[in-house]
Amino acid sequence: MSLTHAIPKTKETDYTEDDYYRIPEKFRAELIDGQIYYQAAPSRIHQKILSFLHALIYNYIKGKGGSCEVYPAPFAVKLFNDKKTIVEPDLSIICDLDKLTDKGCSGAPDWVIEIISQSNPGNDYVRKLNLYADAGVREYWIVDPYGKIVSVYNLASGTFRAVEYSFEDEIKVMIFEDLSITFVEFAKNSQG
Repeated sequence: MSLTHAIPKTKETDYTEDDYYRIPEKFRAELIDGQIYYQAAPSRIHQKILSFLHALIYNYIKGKGGSCEVYPAPFAVKLFNDKKTIVEPDLSIICDLDKLTDKGCSGAPDWVIEIISQSNPGNDYVRKLNLYADAGVREYWIVDPYGKIVSVYNLASGTFRAVEYSFEDEIKVMIFEDLSITFVEFAKNSQG
């Protein structure tokens, strides 16, 4: 099925989750406020950071016998009940397992991590920041692999001001008492 046949042409501006779930799996897309946004394939550095963080967080939760679950993209997160917004965060950490469905997550994850792409950094810093805050995400990280900066938002506190860390800093995870993450080992092993 071609991309043009994935979504009905009669709808110019108001798509719903039914339209989203008709998009063939080979295409990555998000539904935000009734609009479909297609995503390019991620870069190699994006995937390396995603793999690094997924393994680290998964192993932490498993090692602690925790009940939270971590899902890498593509993983559908229906933030609201309006049927007009489904996003695919790079990493979704969900501690309320009642939110998990066969299709993904229905409701706000506790912690979301996005790894920016050079082509559209504003999407993560503006549009998604507002969506995640409105939906009730408690903690939001934006990882910039090009500037080697991690912007951390404590959305549970109601602030939209990020604390910025370099890849060399130790970053305390707010939703877990004893987890801190540093990108030093990642950076050493990712030369070239």
